[in-house]
Amino acid sequence: MIGQGLFSILLLLCNVDAFEYDRLAQHVDRHQEEYVEILREWVSIESDSSNVLKRSNLHHMMDVTAQKLRQLGGSVELIHVGHQELPDGQNLTLPKVVAAQFGNDVNKITVCVYGHVDVQPAKLEDGWATQPYNLTEVNGNLYGRGASDNKAPVLAWIHAVEAYKSLDMELPVNVKFLIEGMEETGSNGLDSMIVSHKDTFFSDVDYIIISDCGWLSTKPALTYGTRGNCYFFAEVEGPKKDLHSGVYGGTVIEPMTDIVGLLDTLISPSGKILIPGIREVVSALSDEEWKMFQDIEFDVDHYKNKIGVDQLMYNNKVDLLAHRWRYPTVSIHGIEGAFSDAGTKTVIPAKVTAKFSIRQVPNMEPSTVEKQVTDYLHSMFAKRRSPNTLKVQMVIGAKPWLADPQNILYEAGKAAVRKVFNVEPDLIREGGTIPIAKTFQDVTGKNIIMIPIGGFDDGLHSQNEKISRYNYIEGTKLFIVFLQEVSQIKKDVV
Repeated sequence: MIGQGLFSILLLLCNVDAFEYDRLAQHVDRHQEEYVEILREWVSIESDSSNVLKRSNLHHMMDVTAQKLRQLGGSVELIHVGHQELPDGQNLTLPKVVAAQFGNDVNKITVCVYGHVDVQPAKLEDGWATQPYNLTEVNGNLYGRGASDNKAPVLAWIHAVEAYKSLDMELPVNVKFLIEGMEETGSNGLDSMIVSHKDTFFSDVDYIIISDCGWLSTKPALTYGTRGNCYFFAEVEGPKKDLHSGVYGGTVIEPMTDIVGLLDTLISPSGKILIPGIREVVSALSDEEWKMFQDIEFDVDHYKNKIGVDQLMYNNKVDLLAHRWRYPTVSIHGIEGAFSDAGTKTVIPAKVTAKFSIRQVPNMEPSTVEKQVTDYLHSMFAKRRSPNTLKVQMVIGAKPWLADPQNILYEAGKAAVRKVFNVEPDLIREGGTIPIAKTFQDVTGKNIIMIPIGGFDDGLHSQNEKISRYNYIEGTKLFIVFLQEVSQIKKDVV
């Protein structure tokens, strides 16, 4: 009888939990049109952080974000993070960071949700099918710049908190928000802000959540790693001015020839990085990782079709994912000073600057990579016996981030995905870089989880960026359930 009684109590508790979730989910469904309209308002604000002429839009976006959180009853602060010095010497005030708090129960877990509300540039003439700053729904997809990166995910988190409060249901955890406006241009001022608020805003934070990423396929995912980014300028300078190739060609050693020759020494046709010391520090793919990658939903043919190529560097799923996520890569982005306009111009450029990056992985320190690349290029340049001069500069040194996918925080994430989507999530890594994740990890010492709700085909940074209505609404439910799951973690295991 005792066993049966306990079973009945557990069953009752499960039914209560299910009923409570149903109430929250129904609330989200009833308000989805309102959520779409709010996203439309946010997308209409051209919060392009790369265009200094639109800086007033960015300040307005931060105010709108702060006001939305205040309307929910949160304790909200706009934190000044300094100024940005432009190349012409002008100083611009950086957009303030929005910090908000809901609940301060010392007996509850406290999570901090990070996001950003600035966007990449967008113009209709870039190839958009719709006006980029006028959210347009087509076949269930919500098109607009910043829709997926990162305004809808930020709003989904706000809607999750709002659902609890609207139904007079107590938040299962304390929730803090940290929303910035300069992520797309390097998160200016945010690192120092995190350091200065380590013992105040972050003092009671147990976990940090980032939703600035996307699924790999149609299947939900949890992200546990990102690559870093070392970005280089390599400048070769020769004659004191540009020269006519017909008059001077064949008599001068051309900077463009030097720089093209140097770039050719960075990577082999098969993708092998030729810089000494880079590949040697990378850990080998373990049997456990191989199994994880093998089980991930990923269609190689679809990947090729999406890119528009007939052949990839590797032919099987595991090799492709490994080289996309956990091995370093070299990419050449362009040559400044070279003639690139339409038509012809018979010029020998006096100075050219190659721009390339290395996406680095754990065990690769940016300062070490900087020295390896600089020393290697100078040694290769010396072999050319060129009278021209070479300068190498690393302008970005963002570190990779890696979490333990077996951490209890990821178990909560898996449970939330199962509850909302009825599937087991893929555990994935990102090939791109989210530098702030490593800063959070190093400064606060807290565990971090990345929970994406964006689709694999959302076109982040590209034309026709979108998020599906399904991902936006179901993503809100996912965040609601995740807060419930995290509340079950005991404080003494944080």
